[in-house]
Amino acid sequence: MKKKRILSGMRPTGKLHLGNLHGALQNWVTLQNDGSYDCFYFVADWHALTSDYNDTSLIKENGRDMIIDWLSVGLEPAVSTLFVQSRIKEHAELFTLLSMITPLSWLERNPTYKEMKTELADKDLSTFGFLGYPVLQAADIIMYKAYGVPVGVDQLPHVELTREIARRFNFLYREIFPIPEPLLAEVPKLLGIDGRKMSKSYDNSIYLTDRGDVLKKKVEAMFTDPQRMRKTDPGRPEICNVFTFHQIYLPQTEVDEISDDCRKAAVGCVACKKRLAVRILEGMRPIHDRQDYYRSHLDEVDRIIADGNAKAATIARTTMEEVRDAIRI
Repeated sequence: MKKKRILSGMRPTGKLHLGNLHGALQNWVTLQNDGSYDCFYFVADWHALTSDYNDTSLIKENGRDMIIDWLSVGLEPAVSTLFVQSRIKEHAELFTLLSMITPLSWLERNPTYKEMKTELADKDLSTFGFLGYPVLQAADIIMYKAYGVPVGVDQLPHVELTREIARRFNFLYREIFPIPEPLLAEVPKLLGIDGRKMSKSYDNSIYLTDRGDVLKKKVEAMFTDPQRMRKTDPGRPEICNVFTFHQIYLPQTEVDEISDDCRKAAVGCVACKKRLAVRILEGMRPIHDRQDYYRSHLDEVDRIIADGNAKAATIARTTMEEVRDAIRI
């Protein structure tokens, strides 16, 4: 039976954190290992320019580091195609053609557009590239005639816009593109150490590269139940971010024990955090070991990227031949 192709990507804007791991990467690995999907995962380096166009010095390096992290968490190049967006020039061509048929109103109503302008208020995002990035995103997806796009609920508007653009192209010219489906995943809501959304821009993240004392100190600094001022105060684990991490890194029997002890004030936040730090270190050790391996075998990483680029380019060239024929240019 022919496998269904899926596609997703990440912007190389800095180090990956535990929110990326549990919010996306583990789902990518699950889909890869399912056996039903032909997985394509790419470094969205052109997308990184939408917010970091004034300093591009680290985009290339970040892209390779990101693929090292992908390999370290379990993506297998023999099964998943890993490639770099900017190496496939057909993405830019399809983006140009799709931008000709995408109504401006579709882009202006994009909820992420307004959200990111607020979140990144320190950056000048009044550019065509930032407004039009959903069109490039649509080109990325339909270029490979993807059946599905693994996303969280907050990214559904992006996939819906891609679906609308694909339908419009098929209506105007010829039915070339399948309409991609969102593949929803249950994403744990992991907040940063300060209680806000875990984000590189907030400097509140626990990174996949954090180890030893660095990781321990970050866990020690994590916000807990704000109403629990003393160890003798009963806690509310359901609103404690540390407890959310316990649910990921500890077996259920220990999670239940911590929940009960917290409510009875039988355990303090300091001890709770120390226990969590140990478990995160244990859970991350296999990833750290693979990071060390790939960082000492960069030639192998570069070969994996080159092979992925070549496979992606072959498909992209075929798709663009169909597109040019349909548009008659």
